[in-house]
Amino acid sequence: QEQLVESGGGLVQAGGSLRLSCTASGRTFSSYAMGWFRQAPGKEREFVAAISWSGGSQTYADSVKGRATISRDNAKNTVYLQMNVLKPEDTAVYYCALARGRSLRWDVDDYHAWGQGTQVTVSS
Repeated sequence: QEQLVESGGGLVQAGGSLRLSCTASGRTFSSYAMGWFRQAPGKEREFVAAISWSGGSQTYADSVKGRATISRDNAKNTVYLQMNVLKPEDTAVYYCALARGRSLRWDVDDYHAWGQGTQVTVSS
């Protein structure tokens, strides 16, 4: 079972940027797609971005399209989420997750391993 650890969250002013990282401890990381999700207080966990096993394909939620970039370094067992032009509505706990397959996935149920989350707070 992969273990995932996120880092890079924090408090940032609106318009600022953050780079989230997620490092996996197991040996199967490079074989699966990865995703980032977020959950704000009182709301359901929502899809943010995903990347295929090779990094060749990416997809984004409309709410972050044009402001977010997902990437991965399979040699380092790490996936990244660069977030720019942050807005107060981006405030949430951000989770990385390991997909059940190699291709892009959008649904929470298509992921089987999750990190503990990292808090992102955007002040107005």
